[in-house]
Amino acid sequence: MQIVYWILVFLTTFFIMEFMAWFTHKYIMHGFLWVLHKDHHMKDHDSWFERNDAFFLFYAIVSMSCFYIWSYEGVWWCLPIGLGIMAYGATYFMVHDIFIHQRFKMFRNANNWYARGVRRAHKIHHKHLGKRDSENFGMLIVPIKYFRK
Repeated sequence: MQIVYWILVFLTTFFIMEFMAWFTHKYIMHGFLWVLHKDHHMKDHDSWFERNDAFFLFYAIVSMSCFYIWSYEGVWWCLPIGLGIMAYGATYFMVHDIFIHQRFKMFRNANNWYARGVRRAHKIHHKHLGKRDSENFGMLIVPIKYFRK
């Protein structure tokens, strides 16, 4: 029965991370930490890396802390939470950095209805270059209107 709980905690964590990504993006990245996120919207740098890449460190530290607590303190639910955060981070990297922004030239030919909708929503998000007036802060869950075109 514990495997069922483990899977539920993992999946719940993964889906909560979509909300956390939306919240962090809207209120922190486009808020008081815009100074780190700005170079992601305005490509005025020559480096492959962006200051925006620093945001992954926060969730990586949270995930690794969960692994530590599970390993050394024996708190069973910390493992599926840590893995859920890590799985969302890997998914975010594949969808956002590889698929949408093509930081690695992979998934170029993905053209199904979901891929087109996510790509459209993100394109509209990047249409706004400033801190304010942006929309579509989520990554995997976007408004249905972007799937209708």
